[in-house]
Amino acid sequence: MMFAKIPKPSPSARRAYLEVLNRMTPTQRLMKAFELSEMTRQLFKEGLRQRFPDKTATELHAIYLERMCRFHSNNS
Repeated sequence: MMFAKIPKPSPSARRAYLEVLNRMTPTQRLMKAFELSEMTRQLFKEGLRQRFPDKTATELHAIYLERMCRFHSNNS
């Protein structure tokens, strides 16, 4: 499986990102983590829809669950 190469952020961009995180409350950071997790799930599901355009919503959901299970099994 081939993944797109994600460019490494510049040191100044990383510093700015960390400053933003440091200004956030713990609750805000947690909410941002939930938001980013949901965005990642939606992007993954959209990628599956594009890769398997002929599959039904039920079939796509089964593929999603199988791949998430495989991912979690490989990372535990």
